Amino acid sequence: MQLSPSHPPHGTSRRTLLGGAGLGFLALALGACSSRETVATAGGSAGSQGFTVTDMRGVQVSFDAPVQRIATTVIPSPSMLAAVDGGYGKIVGINESTVQANRQGLFGEMYPESKTTTTVSPSSFTPNIETLTSLDPDVVFQWADQGDGLVEPLETAGFKTVCLLYGTQEYLETWVSLFSTILGKPERGTEIVDWMHAEIERLRQELSSVTTPVRVVHLGQSGDGYSASNKSSYMHYWMELAGGRNMAADNISAENVVSAEQLIEWDPEVITLGGFDTRTPADVYADKSLASVSAVRNRRVYKAPLGGYRWEVPCAESPLMWQWAAEIFHPGLTRHNLRAAMREKISYLYGYDISETQIDAALRLDLNSASTGYEVFSA
Repeated sequence: MQLSPSHPPHGTSRRTLLGGAGLGFLALALGACSSRETVATAGGSAGSQGFTVTDMRGVQVSFDAPVQRIATTVIPSPSMLAAVDGGYGKIVGINESTVQANRQGLFGEMYPESKTTTTVSPSSFTPNIETLTSLDPDVVFQWADQGDGLVEPLETAGFKTVCLLYGTQEYLETWVSLFSTILGKPERGTEIVDWMHAEIERLRQELSSVTTPVRVVHLGQSGDGYSASNKSSYMHYWMELAGGRNMAADNISAENVVSAEQLIEWDPEVITLGGFDTRTPADVYADKSLASVSAVRNRRVYKAPLGGYRWEVPCAESPLMWQWAAEIFHPGLTRHNLRAAMREKISYLYGYDISETQIDAALRLDLNSASTGYEVFSA
């Protein structure tokens, strides 16, 4: 690995510099070389000796050598990095929430080492500078819009910090482009984005006859109650793409909390449940306060899949989530080939041949078996 501003010269590690009086020197010497002030070097891709990317703050971040060690606090990013790179070998630190997902789902079976990867932040995204220093990553991915308290400590410590934004399909495609450039695989990034565009067009054609979108909400857990994804979330994007009307689009309550009374008023025809908590369709069916809601009466409540990552948030497998939602919302208008698509795309993205049992688990056939029409996803 060649020397760069984030790799101290003469074999001195960042950990050594952080010890004792060296901390003040590090803040001065490396803080001046933060990604906010780095001048772009020659070369435009990771395949060259030096390259520069512009992150989602609009800040240029320059690298003196190809990236070999990656840490990220951003929860969905490791599976996307692995999909772009064709492996997990460069990822040295991840979010605690990501580790939990890896231990529950397919990703940990594809990449067993992902279940024990060092955590560099809790689910709150606060970076652990001491742990990151011990890992000595070439780049750290962090959120661009969650406060300077998450970014400035990284840059002050001299880490190359590339910041990301969340919430739209365009942002997701920018992630893929950034990751593919940093990993030196721009063609791979182009292929993945082209697949996404093709699936968007296919779904729009299949659902072109839909004149009345299905009333839907995507629920998470908030204490003993519910939260509902509004129009600022990525869930809103795929709900609309799949022919749904997000009844919680304008829900702006604290932390998106929603009452049973509000859900009754919205009367969603379909409810999807997120993967960040343990609530199941059976739990919702048993909630007497929601007994009059159409989705509950007609047993159209579904737990979202967990493939390489939780499908409901932006990830490399997002087109599979769009297809799943379309088949749930409008079963008479879709081709019902999700299992075949999973076999093909999991192999393409991760170089892994998924088994029928693993497909069953990813689609949560056990949790969704009592919900209307879910047998269409059976082998």
